[in-house]
Amino acid sequence: MASVFSSLPPASPPLTRSREIPQIRSRSIQSVEKSRLDNRSRTCFDDRSGTRRRDALLGIFMTTVSFPVVAMKAIAETDVQEGFRTYEDETNKFRILMPEDWLVGAGDTKSIKSVTAFYPEEASDSNVSVAITGIGPDFTGLKSFGSVDEFAETLVSGLDRSWRRPPGVAAKLIDCKSKNGLYYIEYTLQNPGESRRHIVSAIGMAFNGWYNRLYTVSGQFVEDGSEKYRSQIEKAVSSFRLI
Repeated sequence: MASVFSSLPPASPPLTRSREIPQIRSRSIQSVEKSRLDNRSRTCFDDRSGTRRRDALLGIFMTTVSFPVVAMKAIAETDVQEGFRTYEDETNKFRILMPEDWLVGAGDTKSIKSVTAFYPEEASDSNVSVAITGIGPDFTGLKSFGSVDEFAETLVSGLDRSWRRPPGVAAKLIDCKSKNGLYYIEYTLQNPGESRRHIVSAIGMAFNGWYNRLYTVSGQFVEDGSEKYRSQIEKAVSSFRLI
C-alpha cells in the first residue's frame, strides 16, 4: 500500500488567504487606476477638442462682422436678374447673388485667406461679407464642429456677455438649420445702449488641394433704421453656393 501512495505526485500546497487575496486586490486596484487614467485622458482630449471648436467658432465671428473695412480691389460681376446680379469668384470657388447697386471689393488680412465685401453705396451699417479662413486637418467637414444645433449654440453662447456685471454684448440665437451642405445661423447682437444688430450667416467647408477652407458668409443690418435691407441680405446669404 505504501508503494502505491509513493507513486502519486506530491499534492499542491493549499491556497492561503495571506498570499492570494493581496495579489487579487493589487490587480483590481491597478485595473481601477488604469481605468481612471484612461477616463482622464479621454476627458482631457474632449476638453481640448471642445476648446479648439469653440475658438474656431469665435474666430468666425471676430473675422466677419466688421467688414467692409479692408483694402479693396475691383472685381468683375455678371448681371443675372432685375435687382440682383451674380458674383462668381472662380479662384475661391463660390457664387452669390447681390443687389445690383451694391459696391463690391476684396482683400485679405493676416488671419484671413480672402474676404469679399458687399455694401450699399450710401452710408449704412448693412453689408454682406464672404470670409475664407484656413483650418486644421482635424476639421474635415462641418460635422467636425458638431451638429448645426451644437454649432449655433456654441457660437452664440461664446459671444454672449450679458451675464457679466456690468453687462456686455447680449447674443441671442434666432434660428439654425442645415441645408445644401451648409449651416445656416440667424442671431442678434446688442451692446448696452446700442441698437440691435441682426446677423444671418451661412457656413461651408471645402478643400482646395492644399488645405481645408472654412467659408463664412455673414449679412448684417441694424434693426433700427436699416430694416429696408433685410430681404436683400437674406436673399444674398441664402443664395451662396460653393462651386
